[in-house]
Amino acid sequence: MPDSLSIIIVTYNSADALGGLLDSLPSGLDGIERSRILVIDNQSHDDTCALARSHPIGAEVIEMGRNAGYAAGINAGYRLIDPDDHVLVLNADLRLGHGAASMLVERLRGPNVGIVGPRLIEPDGHLAHSVRREPSLVTVWSEAIMGGHLAARLGLSEIVAHPAIYRCGGSVAWVTGAAVLIGAQARRVLGDWDESYFLYSEETDYMRRARESGLKVVYEPRASAVHVGGEAGTSPYLHAMLTANRIRYFGNYHGKLSTALFRAGVATGEALRLPRGGIYPAGLKAAITPA
Repeated sequence: MPDSLSIIIVTYNSADALGGLLDSLPSGLDGIERSRILVIDNQSHDDTCALARSHPIGAEVIEMGRNAGYAAGINAGYRLIDPDDHVLVLNADLRLGHGAASMLVERLRGPNVGIVGPRLIEPDGHLAHSVRREPSLVTVWSEAIMGGHLAARLGLSEIVAHPAIYRCGGSVAWVTGAAVLIGAQARRVLGDWDESYFLYSEETDYMRRARESGLKVVYEPRASAVHVGGEAGTSPYLHAMLTANRIRYFGNYHGKLSTALFRAGVATGEALRLPRGGIYPAGLKAAITPA
């Protein structure tokens, strides 16, 4: 029996981006015999739902009736699809490369592989460093003091920048959740995503649970997608949410002292960048405000 794939796209005011993703799916799903596309909408106030319904790709639109968050949208999709389906979760601002889905599914057939992420490409054609290390005191303080780019080049950042993994692929701690394939077995083992994160760090948590369950998270560079993204880098509100959830995630798996040191590292990084203005005042406030 051929693999069956369900695609879950969680949207929120995504009308400007969603059409490009839906346009890319016929090519991106080439080689997949059976697929189902679900757009789970978190009460958009623009034309997202109308666009999705009118698109010739034939997506099913499920309206949540509220802005329930990214993880809740994924979970709603889980409940609507066959338990034996693999699930490809895609951000609305992606453009799936030709045959990407079948390449991800093929990689999923490896021993104990539960989750697979593709190569992400920036709109200008540059490689996006989408592979991550598990957050630690070393990574957070290195990023705070050195800055993310230098810490990544030295192998001390949460962001993995070493070219070998992006060239050859392999097992990783986690990948950014903009595009990720979750195998049916992983879905059965892991259950739902943690909805308490609302947005950001939910994929870090989900992939940690996968690794702790004996399932591999794998990066597959043959499969590719263009990711526009980047709103957390320009929106103070989203940056504050990302900052708070980084700390919250770390605290869920570490003791009070380690979490306090992690929070201090995040706050130091935000404080050192205050002269740049923009998102950093909101990030500092989020870092020093207990959840």
